[in-house]
Amino acid sequence: MVSVEIDPGSGFCGGVIRAIGSAEAYLNENDHLYSLGAIVHNEAELERLAASGLITVSSPSEVPQGDALLVRAHGEPPSTYAAARERGLRVIDCTCPVVLRLQEEIRKAYERVHSGEASGKVLIFGKIGHAEVLGLVGQVGGDAIVIEKRGMLEDLLPSLDPKAPVEIFSQTTKSPSEYAAVCELAKSYFDNVLVHESICAQVAGRYERLASFAKAHDVILFVAGASSSNGKVLSDLCRSVNPRTWMVAGPDEIDPAWVKDQDRVGICGATSTPRWLLEAVAAYFTR
Repeated sequence: MVSVEIDPGSGFCGGVIRAIGSAEAYLNENDHLYSLGAIVHNEAELERLAASGLITVSSPSEVPQGDALLVRAHGEPPSTYAAARERGLRVIDCTCPVVLRLQEEIRKAYERVHSGEASGKVLIFGKIGHAEVLGLVGQVGGDAIVIEKRGMLEDLLPSLDPKAPVEIFSQTTKSPSEYAAVCELAKSYFDNVLVHESICAQVAGRYERLASFAKAHDVILFVAGASSSNGKVLSDLCRSVNPRTWMVAGPDEIDPAWVKDQDRVGICGATSTPRWLLEAVAAYFTR
């Protein structure tokens, strides 16, 4: 008999819960709502919301004038709000409060590193092209350096002035250990470095708990959408402590050969994974 446990800490983070709740509340009274980009990086949840009238667009220009536009938890650069105003759109701003604070801190940091004689740099540890990162870089008109991994910073260092002031931030959902490695390298090269603890506390705490959860089970099924960068990072974390870890989008992707009789199966997911999908995966073993 296989035993199954769902990680109680997995599922939507607070910012995603707020954004989806706002979308559902609006759609309860209206037949459609435009979302600027995917409201969550999970294909199954997007299908569910689309059935209720959520329409994903890539630009405010795709929204009829005077209609409503939802800004998701990832946040947006100032140019997006300017474009929405030009079209007379009603903006439902669901930017995560953690991301909002980070955007403000990046603006302040940019002013500081450019206030002296030596023009400094703002470094952002994050995924290039990720919605949140685009919003962060947009706060300073694109004048920031995005680092995806330690090796990228190593390659860039010869072209940067070690005496110029540097302030470094992380995308809110990145790995704390990987961020620490990037920061240590920066501190070893630059004379004047200010490191900001910008990873979401809820997300950071999940790393340690998830590693313990993965160790406590024979098999881990990590549930996440293919487009979830947080899902990729967290599933890799699970696999590093439990080689019998598989990432699935839903119950249809489970291979019965992965699980043996008497196995303890742990089910967990990304910050973009809905609870109902975790439960659907768990139900696979009781049907």
